[in-house]
Amino acid sequence: MAAPRVLHLTDTHLFASPRHRLRGVTTEQTLERAIERAQRHAWPPDCILLTGDLVHDGSLEGYERLRARFAAFGVPVYCIAGNHDDPQRMRSVLDAPPLQCEGSATVGDWCIVLLDTHVPGEDGGGLSVDTLARLDTTLAQTRAPHALVCLHHHPVAIGSAWLDALGVANRDALFGVINRHSTVRALLWGHVHQAFDEQAGGLRLLATPSTCIQFKPRCARFRYDSLPPACRWLTLYEDGRIGTEILWADA
Repeated sequence: MAAPRVLHLTDTHLFASPRHRLRGVTTEQTLERAIERAQRHAWPPDCILLTGDLVHDGSLEGYERLRARFAAFGVPVYCIAGNHDDPQRMRSVLDAPPLQCEGSATVGDWCIVLLDTHVPGEDGGGLSVDTLARLDTTLAQTRAPHALVCLHHHPVAIGSAWLDALGVANRDALFGVINRHSTVRALLWGHVHQAFDEQAGGLRLLATPSTCIQFKPRCARFRYDSLPPACRWLTLYEDGRIGTEILWADA
């Protein structure tokens, strides 16, 4: 079997109206630009990951259009909530095949785990005791030799003071679970609207830019970047390696 290819899209920030703009860009259009770029690179993916801030205003209309757009691809689509999402409304629309909210899935030799880091009323994130327990159980019970853990908020510092105050608050508890399981190869997230790719011990740490606007890296205060919408392709190899590439729209 060929190594599964996974498309990661994050921070789509759709609205009830497809014409609504966020900081000067029409997020419906920028999502289409990112999808079109992915389709020019390789298509179809074996599955798609959507890691939060999917609908900026938490509207039913936004989730319904998102579902219609991604269900049409005919591949599994795995979703988690971000701080701008309405998790209950999101699940009511998106948590039905071929889409799935949270939980886990086996893709080739990999277990993909979807973690909910949404904290009501907060821009930063955290993991509940129940979520951490489910992560521990999933990693203990999976027969897949490799695991990819996905979340919205960043679980490590990325070098921007203002953003690093808005990551996973109880990251030590998260890594306490992960460090008990040697099958975890990588963590993947959104939220930071910029690229990140570092290695920590045996873990690959990856963030994907947004399908709309980007934040300038390594800034003490909030600043926008001029980079275009983007997506990330991942290839999950049977030996635990990850091949990955960020694709910028219009490139």
